[in-house]
Amino acid sequence: MNILLIGSGGREHALAWAIAASAECDRLYAAPGNPGMEECAICTAIDITDHQAVIAFSQENDIDFVVVGPEAPLVAGLVDDLAKAGIKAFGPSKAAAALEGSKGYTKDLCREFGIPTGAYQRFTEADAAKAYVREQGAPIVVKADGLAAGKGVVVAMSLDDALAAIDAIFAGSVGEAGHEVVIEAYLEGEEASFFALCDGATAIPLISAQDHKRAFDGDKGPNTGGMGAYSPAPIMTPEMEARVMETIIRPTVRAMAARGTPFKGVLFAGLMITKDGPELIEYNVRFGDPETQVIMPRLRSDLLPALLASADGLLSTISLRWKPDTALCVVMATKGYPGSYPRGSEIRDLAKAASLDDVLVFHAGTRRSGDRILANGGRVLGITAIGKTVKEAQARAYEAVDLVDWPEGFCRRDIGWRAIRKA
Repeated sequence: MNILLIGSGGREHALAWAIAASAECDRLYAAPGNPGMEECAICTAIDITDHQAVIAFSQENDIDFVVVGPEAPLVAGLVDDLAKAGIKAFGPSKAAAALEGSKGYTKDLCREFGIPTGAYQRFTEADAAKAYVREQGAPIVVKADGLAAGKGVVVAMSLDDALAAIDAIFAGSVGEAGHEVVIEAYLEGEEASFFALCDGATAIPLISAQDHKRAFDGDKGPNTGGMGAYSPAPIMTPEMEARVMETIIRPTVRAMAARGTPFKGVLFAGLMITKDGPELIEYNVRFGDPETQVIMPRLRSDLLPALLASADGLLSTISLRWKPDTALCVVMATKGYPGSYPRGSEIRDLAKAASLDDVLVFHAGTRRSGDRILANGGRVLGITAIGKTVKEAQARAYEAVDLVDWPEGFCRRDIGWRAIRKA
């Protein structure tokens, strides 16, 4: 099969690495891809916001299957447009992608179908939102309704922080994503990420992971798109995973089908494991980043047939096998992230880091200039290591990180601390 993978981040590099290893994959293209993906895919500079350009490329290159990595093309309806052109794709329709495209949509669905989640209200005016926050008190969570690249959520520990977050969002700090805010109850517990493949009727579990959203050690600093992750998440026991499937994932699949917008693709549930059980924080409608960088190395089965089964409505025929090892990813970011940061600094000795046993270097925000690799984003690299335990994986990952010569970069030094503390 000829496969086209849409995207250019660390998630897409990890997917490309897994898809390229498939016995079903004859040729893999990545649009636009990144320098790291050049090792396993043919990178092509298509404008992925131009759906007709994606369709034309697919037709000209006999693409059998398109895998859409990022959320923005899904919310924009790329899968729908590909389907109209007779091209099979992995991912939800535009209508189903509203589960990520609008946090308010997902909260309303949870309320209607009895899916456990925190109390909330939706607001389109700052004054009404502020009045509600004053009534509820802090801590409280303020979210931009739309896509904000992981930066539209403020966990406000004080009333002043919550009011400032409302002002910032309505003032345009996250652009169009902030046309509406969702104010949610603050949930106590431990966060985890859980993934399930869906084909519109059937859902099968993948595995759990736990990421680190805060920028700095000790879970300090602003929220980011994710500074690292590990899998499995110890809190997600087999019993807890079964409970999540029964109370959250399968009811969501049934609800979407009942609404006439069946969900196909991967459901990424951001969860809070509270004293009363799992509650949904929010949904993403694509693989996580950096969670994919720790999930793919643990997959023993061939990924591609599972993605095809999701698109074809045949997941009931699929069974996936997983390695028992732990995988841990440390994100290396440009200094200044998640605020403003420079681009163009050179990154050296990546091959030295990648040469370590059981280490994978996934590119996220890089570009090539001749023989040099330059930083071209906030989150730039995902250094992933495998180990028998989380402590072993952590030590191996940081050994690789320390081989990378990049003075303009930084990373957290405590990825995996929760799991190590519990071990």
